[in-house]
Amino acid sequence: MEKNINLSVKIKDVVFKNPVMTASGTFGYGPEFEDFIDIDRLGGIIVKGTTGTHREGNLYPRMAETSAGMLNAVGLQNKGVDVFVKEIYPAINHYNTHVMVNVSGSTIEEYVSVAEKINALEKIPAIELNISCPNVKKGGMAFGTQCESAFKVTAAVRKVYDKLLIVKLSPNVTNIADIALATQEAGADSVSLINTLLGMAIDVHTRKPVLSTITGGLSGPAVKPVALRMVWQVAKAVKIPVVGLGGIMNAKDAIEFLLAGATAIQVGTGNFIDPQITVKIVEGIEEYCFEQGVKDINELIGGLIVS
Repeated sequence: MEKNINLSVKIKDVVFKNPVMTASGTFGYGPEFEDFIDIDRLGGIIVKGTTGTHREGNLYPRMAETSAGMLNAVGLQNKGVDVFVKEIYPAINHYNTHVMVNVSGSTIEEYVSVAEKINALEKIPAIELNISCPNVKKGGMAFGTQCESAFKVTAAVRKVYDKLLIVKLSPNVTNIADIALATQEAGADSVSLINTLLGMAIDVHTRKPVLSTITGGLSGPAVKPVALRMVWQVAKAVKIPVVGLGGIMNAKDAIEFLLAGATAIQVGTGNFIDPQITVKIVEGIEEYCFEQGVKDINELIGGLIVS
């Protein structure tokens, strides 16, 4: 039976065929998943974090399974923006979906340089600014943990980047809505949240940390209730669209984020468990809408009933 449901959503002037995206660092650059799904069926993919120069990342071990998710401390391993522009971009710009780049850096100057180079790529309609990175000029404190630094890095990138600018927020803060408002004031078109929560694991036999870095980023189903709460808070506070992520494992999870106020969602850790999960979520959202008599996905956004 033809469902005839509009699944498309819009962020700034970019229209996504559906609200399902992949989260940076969990989907490679796209080709890694071509044997499992038709990537063109997704609303968009966000490729792994890209920095100004080549980065090897942290020492192994840098990933660990937890009882309801995973810890990672990969450390933004990538070949740098110039290799992305010259070698990777030509190999992925044929996708019939939006390919976006997660931009990372250790200084404001690095963020600006990477954003400028990505801005010149015709078939990249958006960047996701990862402000959870440590600011080396400020002793390692992440840009996204203070309103002032979040504003400064967003404003600096806004001056050189004229396409869709999504800012990815850290949950490791006292009030995430304040950070979101600061990035909105600085010119962000959208915010995505949450990035990973800070966690750790210990090997009781060796009595040593499981990760080489001791602490790492917690993701997966364990963080979903926290992510959902933060998305709801931010969506009420800002006037720009919110992209929700954190522990989304099925269509029901995704719909919860939409009802909480997210315009679109990202799937991260779930890609490691089931490489077909994103397409299954697209199909599940469509089925839910059909069963509920929802003709347009936008009817669900912010549809939480509080009484």
